This record gives sequence, C-alpha cells and structure tokens, in this order.
Amino acid sequence: MSFQRKPPSLLDLCIRTTIDNLRYLGDVGETDIYLLKDILPHCTVDQLTHIEDSTKGRDLSSVTDNLWKRFYQQQFGVESFNVVIKRMKEKGVKFKWRQLYDAKMKEREKAQKESVDRLKKLYAAEESKKQSRQIKICSKIPPSSKRSFFGGSGSSFPNLKGNLMKKAKLESIKSPEARIQADMRKRDLQRQISSPHMYVLSLPLPHLCVVH
Repeated sequence: MSFQRKPPSLLDLCIRTTIDNLRYLGDVGETDIYLLKDILPHCTVDQLTHIEDSTKGRDLSSVTDNLWKRFYQQQFGVESFNVVIKRMKEKGVKFKWRQLYDAKMKEREKAQKESVDRLKKLYAAEESKKQSRQIKICSKIPPSSKRSFFGGSGSSFPNLKGNLMKKAKLESIKSPEARIQADMRKRDLQRQISSPHMYVLSLPLPHLCVVH
C-alpha cells in the first residue's frame, strides 16, 4: 500500500513564498497572528526591525518579543542574558526584549567608540612625542663645517701648525747633526779672525772698506 504525499495548500504556498521574500516585507497590516507566528521567526534582526517599524497602528510584540529575546541571547551571550532577567526580577519590572536589545546595542557601540577614541588619543600623543624629539634634535646648532684635518675647528689650525714648527725647530737644533754644523761654523769664524792676511774694518755706514 503506497501513501501519496498531500499537496501543499494555497495557504502553505503563500507562507513559503512570503518567507522566501522576507527582505521585501514591510507593513503586515492586519495579517492574522497565527500566520505571523509562522513567518516572522524566519526574519533576521534587520528584517524584523523593518517590519515592526513599517507596521503602523499595531503592536507586534506578542509575536516578536520572544524573537527579540532569542536575538539578545545570541548577540550578547548567556551571561548578559541571565543578568538582565535577574535585575528585572529584583526590581519587579519588565521590559520588552527589543528595548533591551536596542539599549544593549547602543551601550556596546558607545563603549566601542570610546575605546577607539582612547586609541586615537594614545596614537596622537605618541606622534606628538616623536615630533617633539625631532624638533629638539634639529634645533641644536650644528658645528662649524670648517674643520681641520685633525678634527678641530678651522681657527685652531694655525696655532697647531705654529706649535709643530717650533717643536720641529727645537728638535733640529738639539740634533747631533745640528751641533756638528754649529761647531764647524764656529771654527771657520775663529780661523777667519786669527788669519793675518785678512781683517775687516767697520766704518760708519754706508761705507765699508776691506783691506788685504
């Protein structure tokens, strides 16, 4: 014995078609609640928000409140979900879950914005420190470009050269070769003075007489 599958009713086809095209659904008007209970659970957060906002003069919370409750738990976690329920019981109040969802979303966005602002300020402060250090380094007066071969400023080079010349002259005077030459010049001078064949007579300038 074979069983034939019952063909879908026209209503079922309409519900399926509506579910497949939820992105186009807006004001549901006076659509029966039992139909909305079959259709709206397939909505995303944005789609459900659009349908509720588009439906004027009708409160859909009898259908949508449990949907928003599910969205809250999925988006913000079980811990936050349980805290909200506990606080409402302690204070003896009850809010619609869409209100709680919207409030929590705004709180999260605010916290994220503040976190981003803090990061921006920290980044700006760090950049300011870098710029300040660069300005301090560049503001120092650079040393004179005229530097000697030995690393000093150009103005010290003549003094250094003079000192080196003096030192070299003293060393040359004290050297054995210099002493020998000095002795030779001294002996030549003595021989010229003691020689009977030649002498020098000094007269007032500009006359100079040499006698043999």
